[in-house]
Amino acid sequence: MTKEQKYPNLFKPLRIGSIVAKNRINFEPTAISCSNADGSVSELDIAVYSEMAKGGFSMINMGGCTPDSKTGRVTVTGLIIDEDNMIPGMTKLAESIHKYGALAVPQIQHPGRQCPMPKGSIMSTNDTVIKLPWSAGHEIVFANEEEKGKDIRAMSTKEILDQIELWSLAAWRCQAAGFDAVCLHAAHGYLMSAFMSPYLNRRIDRFGGNFENRMLFPLSVIKEIHNKCGNDFPVIVRFSANEWVPGGVDVEESKRISVALEKGGAAALDLSQCIQETPGAGFDPMQYPEGWTIYSAEAVKPLVKIPVIISHALRDPEFCESVIAEGKADMIGMCRGALADPYWPTKVKLGKPEKIRKCISCLTGCWQASIMNRKSISCAINPGCGDINFYNMDKKKSSRAMKVAIVGGGPAGMEASRWAVLRGHKPIIFEKKEELGGAILGCCLVPGKDKMKWYADWLRYEIRDLGVEVKMKHVPIFEELKDYDVVLNATGAVSFIPEVSGLKDRVVPMEEVFACPKSTCEFYPKGSDRKNRKLGEKVIVWGDHYGAADLVAFLGAAGKDVTVVTDRKEFGSSVEVIHMYVLRKRMAQGDAEALHSRPYKYPVKVFESSTLYDIGEKEVKIIDNSLSITTVEADDIVTCYTKSNAELADVYEKLEAVGIPVVTVGDAKSPRNLQAAVKEGALFILQLDPDNVVKNPNGALIDDLPIDVKEQLGF
Repeated sequence: MTKEQKYPNLFKPLRIGSIVAKNRINFEPTAISCSNADGSVSELDIAVYSEMAKGGFSMINMGGCTPDSKTGRVTVTGLIIDEDNMIPGMTKLAESIHKYGALAVPQIQHPGRQCPMPKGSIMSTNDTVIKLPWSAGHEIVFANEEEKGKDIRAMSTKEILDQIELWSLAAWRCQAAGFDAVCLHAAHGYLMSAFMSPYLNRRIDRFGGNFENRMLFPLSVIKEIHNKCGNDFPVIVRFSANEWVPGGVDVEESKRISVALEKGGAAALDLSQCIQETPGAGFDPMQYPEGWTIYSAEAVKPLVKIPVIISHALRDPEFCESVIAEGKADMIGMCRGALADPYWPTKVKLGKPEKIRKCISCLTGCWQASIMNRKSISCAINPGCGDINFYNMDKKKSSRAMKVAIVGGGPAGMEASRWAVLRGHKPIIFEKKEELGGAILGCCLVPGKDKMKWYADWLRYEIRDLGVEVKMKHVPIFEELKDYDVVLNATGAVSFIPEVSGLKDRVVPMEEVFACPKSTCEFYPKGSDRKNRKLGEKVIVWGDHYGAADLVAFLGAAGKDVTVVTDRKEFGSSVEVIHMYVLRKRMAQGDAEALHSRPYKYPVKVFESSTLYDIGEKEVKIIDNSLSITTVEADDIVTCYTKSNAELADVYEKLEAVGIPVVTVGDAKSPRNLQAAVKEGALFILQLDPDNVVKNPNGALIDDLPIDVKEQLGF
């Protein structure tokens, strides 16, 4: 079987109204928030979306394009299409996508109740107060304040009619700019979704109540778009086929919606999940299996003749091929998978699926660190996503090969070594343990987080294929490192025990609990003598951040009676918010929507704004910030407090003294997360200038020095 024949259905053309997609792989509408502050198209918009087209996605949906910035921007720097002066920039964006043979389709979206900008007079279907801490339009809660909720006001009939006009005008501008179609965002609790939802729409006028009234707004928008753009201009509608709330849209309701949308002129249906009250199903973090949403497409597709697009956690090309081959959907969609690897379609087409950098569903870069924090898009495992500096990184071969010593074989060290080879350098990794992977490997023990190993394995295979030299079970000394041009300190973080009275030696380091139980593995064929520390039934998890959250999930699933003690105001406040939503459901012996895991044997107890005061033989005293003391039984205490690894500090100091620059990245710099480690490892190589290996007074490598300064400094 030839490469082209292995996935024949994925690469068949698909007609969507008057246009034809050249394959069945869609880049799902994703708000990347990369535009200029005024909402005009930026250089970064063009870079991100054209990269997806270059990678082979047949239809590029640009998410979060607002038709009315005066009442609602989807993100703080999302695309705005409410004035004609945006047409020239949008034209350039469309052309950049068409250059690579893809269809260009903006998604028209008003955030409604989930509006991050402007902050006042937020409008939706009904008067209400909402608390949606995982929404892009979440309430800003300052450090020493409490969440109050956001006030939402009901739209007047005139405002609804105005929106119909504004949405249709936005579509007309998209057509004028040369786009091939538009997609209407009618999912996830945003404005159009709120009108369609029996759970959210409590109006008693012609735009609320029965099914026909609730469908009046979206159907009126479609009709008015066709009035302005012509009946052959395709309108795709993305809606939630299941809202996962009692009284909300379910599969039976979505069947009626699909038929009504087709009759009303929709050219295709793009099925999603959830409203913001049920974010697990909408964002499907690591715990959600591949293909879990296919049931909705199977229910809808027999009822309509227009194409049905399905998405959510689709990663494996063979699985995606089977979805199309078996007629379960007409097209598969990716958003976060595309951010992780924009070249997914091309790698599949050319028979290299093992080279795909699969999205691990961590939501760290694409949601928590970007849209939630009012920044532009990024990706934890693809450092180039959303960073204009990286789009030409592959063209920046070094002028000469440098000897690069990388101390630490975790994600920062492995990513750095990968890019070092690609740029023409000669790296070597020194790893203290018997396996590459660092902190990622502990996640293999956490139920639902095995996707983390996808990235660890991808890096390890890349390092093998690129021929990176690796020294396992080896801590380098000064005499070894002084022969290198530059040294990268990527040794990560280690746990520690904070000050506490009593039997401090009862506290177990987190690393001893998260030791990989496998004795042999292809990545360390010589075997390992590591063993997990066995814990008693009652366990105190002392600390916070990702390590503590993962430990709670690991111990809870193992049937332990877990008590969390954190000095923070809210447990897991620095952990990705959707994963914490799912974990909190589990901690309460439940599960997030659409998941069916075995309940924890015990509910997890949490002491916030607290710490350990005194450790006894069987009991531990916990003190909170009001100095109240609680005594609990504990068989074991595990510390999840971490600090940067300073094991080789003396060696690094000697290297600096003889002129060998040492650059520290990832958790070795400051304990944070996977994204920080990967980004800093890659940036280290991006900034490495063989003609000028020197650090400035801030301890950072200097790159791109002006030629006169180079002359002045003697480089």
